[in-house]
Amino acid sequence: QVQLVESGGGVVQAGDSLRLTCVSSRRTFSNNGVGWFRQAPGQEREFVAALDWRGGNQMYADSVKGRFAVSRDIATVYLQMNSLKPEDTAVYYCAVARRAIASAAVSEYNYWGQGTQVTVSS
Repeated sequence: QVQLVESGGGVVQAGDSLRLTCVSSRRTFSNNGVGWFRQAPGQEREFVAALDWRGGNQMYADSVKGRFAVSRDIATVYLQMNSLKPEDTAVYYCAVARRAIASAAVSEYNYWGQGTQVTVSS
């Protein structure tokens, strides 16, 4: 069983930046792809960004392209969020994929963190 812990969320104003981090209880993300998703109240969980196991293949939702950047090292996954907008307000979750690829599909991920709240005020 893998436990993931996200941190770095908070309340910011539009235009500000935040960096989310995600650490694994195994102290490594091994050879798995990793992803970030978010869920706003009353909405389904949606894809934000993903990275393959080597970090060479990145994927982003259209709504965050050019503003968010996902990266990883051996034990931590990061989501740098710049130029934040009120519509970015959500609980953000990191996840570990079943395989080494980057994927936007929720079904591809079998381990999830508990989430960290990001609130962007206008």
